[in-house]
Amino acid sequence: MEVLIQAIKFDATEKLQEFIQKKMNKLERFYDGITNIEVTLKVVKPETAANKEAAVKVTAPHVELFASKIADSFEEAIDLCAEALQRQMEKAKEKK
Repeated sequence: MEVLIQAIKFDATEKLQEFIQKKMNKLERFYDGITNIEVTLKVVKPETAANKEAAVKVTAPHVELFASKIADSFEEAIDLCAEALQRQMEKAKEKK
């Protein structure tokens, strides 16, 4: 499984990248055969409090899942995306 992290208009810290890698690796427990995960991070409207956006696209055979969340920190946004993707994976499994 490949995890691509793209930070738009800023550099993601090593700590943030490790956090994202760890969270995304946990998704493998919920759905077999994940081939690719693309994570896009960006800051929206810097003057507001909840201004960190994380978008995660998961590619697996026969399914493509997407979640995008905005929160106070990138870690929180990634957590919210991971929870949403877990629910989507469970629904996708039920449909199989």
